[in-house]
Amino acid sequence: MKKVISMMMIAVCCMFMATTTAQAQLIKWGVKGGVNVTKIDFDNGIEDDMAGFFIGPMAEVTIPLVGLGVDAALLFSQKGVKAESDATKQAGLDIPVNLKYTIGLGSTLGIFIAAGPDFYFDFKSEEHGYEKKKAQIGINVGAGLKLLSHLQVGVNYNIPVGDHFEFVDAAEKVWKGKDKTWQISLAYIF
Repeated sequence: MKKVISMMMIAVCCMFMATTTAQAQLIKWGVKGGVNVTKIDFDNGIEDDMAGFFIGPMAEVTIPLVGLGVDAALLFSQKGVKAESDATKQAGLDIPVNLKYTIGLGSTLGIFIAAGPDFYFDFKSEEHGYEKKKAQIGINVGAGLKLLSHLQVGVNYNIPVGDHFEFVDAAEKVWKGKDKTWQISLAYIF
């Protein structure tokens, strides 16, 4: 009986260790940061653009051997608008959730493509005549490289869903605008 109990305890410990190891490989945590290059198209044909930055924690869940996974981040993000006499920075919380497919080219290099929704929550709703929506939704499309099992370099384009800005000119006419953002990112996965 002691041998049976000992064997069961060893089996339970082995299963626990295997499960813990599999989870450690499935979920990876990291830090992501980079540059936002935002272009705002208004109804009247005026276009403004400005650079900003983003930084924050990220998580990545990947199915082993398949290369398919989900990438999500919680980012402080700064975008901008250049007005005629001053600049307006848009700062908020950006939550991209992307379905990611990775093709491994050995243990030190991989290529990925990603797409998914992007949720942006603005910290301020009005500044310098621009009225911004508190919550904005977009669609991400991106690609990049995984290097040395810990680094990821990527390029991402955020396509807006709906208008994000309203501007009232001197003639009391309301102009609506959408912000389209290119992102260049660098992530370190622990």
